[in-house]
Amino acid sequence: RVHRQGVMRLATAKDEILVQQERKVQENPTYGALVMLARVITRLGSLNSVSPELLEGLLLHDIAYLREFYNRINQQGDVHIPAQCPHCNTQFSVELELAGES
Repeated sequence: RVHRQGVMRLATAKDEILVQQERKVQENPTYGALVMLARVITRLGSLNSVSPELLEGLLLHDIAYLREFYNRINQQGDVHIPAQCPHCNTQFSVELELAGES
């Protein structure tokens, strides 16, 4: 199944804490990336919920893309996200102002 659109929110400190409390993450720390992605991806294609188990089934380059996108939106500094107008399909770039920036 191909998912071309989705929504990812910024991670919170609570997300970090809850990920570290997961049993699977304690047994295998690399699993934390999937748990975190599942927490912050609020929509993937037509899916309104994403689980770590669902992400396990994605191709590695898809996971790499999601991790890179996660890192990009959660870093400090300028973040430019590609966007498209839903009415006229014009493509443009949106600069996100991250918390803590002045």
